[in-house]
Parts: sequence; structure tokens; C-alpha cells
Amino acid sequence: MRNRQRGGNLGLLLLASQIFQMGVNNIPPVTLAALGLNVYLFLFPLTPLLQACVSVETCRGGDWRRLLLSPLHHADDWHLYYNMVSLLWKGTRLEQRLGGAWFAYILTVFSLLTGVVYLLLQWALSELTHDFSYNMQCAVGFSGVLFGLKVVNNYYYPGGVTNVMGMPVSNKFACWAELILIHVMSPGTSFVGHLAGILVGLLYTHGPLKSVMKTCAGFLMGGSNGYTTGQRTYYSSSGFSGYNGTHGNFPYAQNWRSQADPNLHPYTAGLSEDEQYEAAIRASLRDRGRATQARPAYGFNIPPEPGSMEELRQHRLQRFAR
Repeated sequence: MRNRQRGGNLGLLLLASQIFQMGVNNIPPVTLAALGLNVYLFLFPLTPLLQACVSVETCRGGDWRRLLLSPLHHADDWHLYYNMVSLLWKGTRLEQRLGGAWFAYILTVFSLLTGVVYLLLQWALSELTHDFSYNMQCAVGFSGVLFGLKVVNNYYYPGGVTNVMGMPVSNKFACWAELILIHVMSPGTSFVGHLAGILVGLLYTHGPLKSVMKTCAGFLMGGSNGYTTGQRTYYSSSGFSGYNGTHGNFPYAQNWRSQADPNLHPYTAGLSEDEQYEAAIRASLRDRGRATQARPAYGFNIPPEPGSMEELRQHRLQRFAR
């Protein structure tokens, strides 16, 4: 896999413009801290991508620290940009709704659990298809966590419509439409990684995860059952939010409107959503022209090493010869 391009870093410039127009003081502290950590680790990574990505094969060797590292490392500045702009919108809404402490708890649990579910899905696919290449697909990026946050956001703010590439889709089904569309439009992304995020979000909203988290939080806080914020306690979904903006996961540039002043224009960092998408596609196509093996286009996947690919090819030939 090629090293990340650090030439123009247009994605970083657009992200800085987005934050500047939104205003740092308008970003809740946990969301701002998560964004800052992702940007810092992009500029000063703790380890190379191939040592940060998570796969069944790497974790089988006992390198479980990748579950912590993989969500916080990104393949390039566009990958970082789309994920962080998505985090700005989702994080701001959810942190205001749930409070900083619980939102930080959700981010931590989702970051770890998305990686675990990703490993389980890849292992299951490998066993079902007898194609062991699934075990070697290595993944990085925050997008899986963001898919989980989208499910949670739609749970706390039900109703409304999301514009998915020009098509109005009910928020209830938007994450599934985006899951398929992203995979079709950007084949380098990880379908399984994004699916893992959706499943974690569903475990929280319709499964036992929220109850388990509340029980653990209560145990750590001395037996208190439930969770509180500075203003009120949240145990169930709120009513209709009345928000009908376009905030799909693809592209990750949202038409975000200020909670304080709904009449403000959308924060688009100087570019419309279509212009940002076109710029990203041009950057992706330009990089594909420079190398025979393209990098993932804002995705979650890192392809296996060439030597591993040859081993897999031989394995498949032997399997078909039986």
C-alpha cells in the first residue's frame, strides 16, 4: 500500500474552514476533543497504517491494541475530512441531547465494539465461503463508528428525511441506503466495516447494549441505575425533532444548521455538497492513475500485502481444482 499523500492536504484545509465557520465555541467539548484527537493522529500517527489497521489475522496474533488504534487513523486527508465533518454534525446533536459524559461513553464503547463486530463478521464470512481473504482485510477509519452514531441519532430524533445523493430517504432507512450507495460509488470502502457500525448502533437502540452500559455505569458510580446529564435524565427516545436537513453519510459533508440559530446558512466550507463530492472523486481518480493498486477512497479497507495475495490466489486455485 502506498504512503499517504501529504502534498496539498486540501481535505485538512476544508476541515479547518468548516470548523472556523461553525465556530470552535459552538462545538461541544467531547465532540471537539474527538475531532482534535483524530486530526492529531493523522498528522502525527502513533504507528504506520499497516500496523494500526484491524483484521482477523492481525488480532489472531494477539495484537489487540489495533482495536484502539484503527478507528483513530485515516488513510488520507479526504478520508479524515468526510469523517470529521460527519462527526461535527452527529456529535453536536447527540452530545447536546445526551450530555458530554454519556456521549464520551458511547464513543468509547462504539469504537471498541465496532472493531469487534467487524472481526466477527469477517471471520463468519471466511468460514461460510471458505475464502480466507476475508481474514486478511485490514480496516482503518472512524466511519464505522459514525454509522453507529447515525443509527443512535435517528433513534433520539425520529422522523424526517435524508437526501441521499439526490434521493429523499426516510431517516429510518437512510443508513441502509447509504451503506449500499457508498459501496457502489466507492468500491474501496469496507461494506463489512460500515455494516458493523450499523449493527452496533442497533444493539444500542433496539438491543441490550444500552441497558448493559447503564448497568456498568451505575456500578462504577456506586449503584446508581441510569445516567444523567447536567439538565435531565434520558431513558427513551424523544418525539419528532422537526429537522429535515440533508445529513447523509455520503458524502460526509453535511448541510449542518446551527442549533442556536436555525436561520443560518449551511456550513459548506465554501463548497456545495456536489462540489465537495466532485473534488473528492477527482482526487480519487488522480491517485488511481498514479498507482496500479489504488488506495481506499475514503474507506475502511486496507488491502492485504502482495505476498498474501499470492498465497490467497494459490489457495483458491487449489480449492477450485478439488
